[in-house]
Amino acid sequence: MQVEQNLNTEQKNNYGALSTLVSVFFFWGFIAAGNGVFIPFCKDYFHLDQFQSQLVDYAFYIAYYIGALLLFIIGSSQGKDLVGSWGYKKSIVYGLLFSAIGAVAMIIAVNSNTFSGMLVGLFMVALGFSLQQTAAQPLALSLGDPRTGTGRVSLGGGINSFGTMIGPIVVSLLLFGTVAASEEQTKNLGLDNVSFLYAGVGILFIAAAALFNFSKKVPAGVSVEAVEPANKALNILLVITGGLIFMFVPVFKSYIGLPETMSVDEKTALELYRMKWLIGSLLVIISGLVYAYQRSKKNNAGWGAMQYPQLILGMLGILAYVGVEVTIQSNLGELLKQNDMGGLASSQIAPYISMYWGSLMIGRWAGSISVFNLTDKMKKLLLLVVPLLAFGIIIGINTLAQKDMSPLYSYIICVFVLIAAFFISQDKPTKTLMIFGTLGAIAMLIGLFTTGQIAVYAFLSGGLWCSIMWPSIFTLSLAGLGKHTTQGSAFLIMMIMGGGIIPPLQGKLADLIGIHQSYWITVICFAYLILFAIVVKRMLSKQGIDYDSAPTAAH
Repeated sequence: MQVEQNLNTEQKNNYGALSTLVSVFFFWGFIAAGNGVFIPFCKDYFHLDQFQSQLVDYAFYIAYYIGALLLFIIGSSQGKDLVGSWGYKKSIVYGLLFSAIGAVAMIIAVNSNTFSGMLVGLFMVALGFSLQQTAAQPLALSLGDPRTGTGRVSLGGGINSFGTMIGPIVVSLLLFGTVAASEEQTKNLGLDNVSFLYAGVGILFIAAAALFNFSKKVPAGVSVEAVEPANKALNILLVITGGLIFMFVPVFKSYIGLPETMSVDEKTALELYRMKWLIGSLLVIISGLVYAYQRSKKNNAGWGAMQYPQLILGMLGILAYVGVEVTIQSNLGELLKQNDMGGLASSQIAPYISMYWGSLMIGRWAGSISVFNLTDKMKKLLLLVVPLLAFGIIIGINTLAQKDMSPLYSYIICVFVLIAAFFISQDKPTKTLMIFGTLGAIAMLIGLFTTGQIAVYAFLSGGLWCSIMWPSIFTLSLAGLGKHTTQGSAFLIMMIMGGGIIPPLQGKLADLIGIHQSYWITVICFAYLILFAIVVKRMLSKQGIDYDSAPTAAH
């Protein structure tokens, strides 16, 4: 098979193109994390309730699904893969420019003093990110040996996590002149500062677009191959979209016209009502993809990239991964306020949130070592040094930000477990996913059955085990897709909406059984990821693809 031949051929990494590519990964993390500044601001400035303020994140995450779906719909109507016909390079440029237009829309909305307009601006920024990610992931995988693709995506993820870690700090500096904005400073935030921030962001988007456009090192990545019709895949995605709308409307409606006072029983009944619809939305996605999996096995005509079982299972994998990554952090603040978890005040939670996002950076920095052409001895040395260095950077930056990090010094024990996991996994995608998924499930169970510092460390370590999953899932899901690769990438990007479904589902469960026990949802997510790794390894083996074989000399 052609795939086997490619896997046995040494391919050198295109470091010049890779260094340019990872710049956009920074933007995704920086803007997404910086949005956290706007949630409390919008709540106070526009007099919103907590649910309405969360629309900032909803608008941002749902744009990924809508953007990827629109790309697929337009491409299907024209009988071609839009990203493939434009090329990876131009697609990223177009995405950056669209995000810049979104930044302009944000400025207009801010000057018009409209919250809905700001949501539209954020939605447009994220639409541009959707196009960028659809092109950037397969481009990263194509810039060298397929078996080291996970490392290249991890390198981008490491830069993304760095943006996630420093985004709120930089945004706070720009808006407030301090890295730790107080509640009073948030309330007194002027709209002019927001305009200034997004003017700068828009300029950076345009600068990055120019860098990509004029870089001779980045390949065009144009695919001229004809794309088979995928009407069946389009139909099932439209059905899923309609089902999601049907499920979400009652949830949104349930917040309208509520009485000022409600009894405990009334509140419980209302939360049960909302949770049922949220579970329904999750079942809509799962049942739709399971149906596609079953039908495409019988007749793959008209399914496009969905004719590959590894892609469909990978879509559920991205849904579970993004869901668990976001939900651990989203509910962590409330968890830490519980008496058996330390009883922390809101002002004491920031270091723990920072360490969680920093944990993703630690793992991704370690995972990117495989990108570089180093001796085995040097790789092993860096696998030991890089995670510890990243941990030190997290402690150092937060200390400079005048945060008390002393309760987290012992967290270095979890970092040593991560290092051991990397040595055992040997940079093999399926093995890595199985090991890290297992460690994630074990950590969540430890957190569920313990309290205090041990439980806190266990839940925080979820960031370490999630860190390497995105590139592993992407690598395995897109393996062997050939001309359907960019289409498959778009399908995977759609599933980022897991970050908008799993967290509120856990939140509703927490209202019913308590925040601590609600973390059983994270165990279920990690369990699926373990199952995905086991099943997809067998699937790829039958297709003559083995990414867990010995790496090439270029690795």
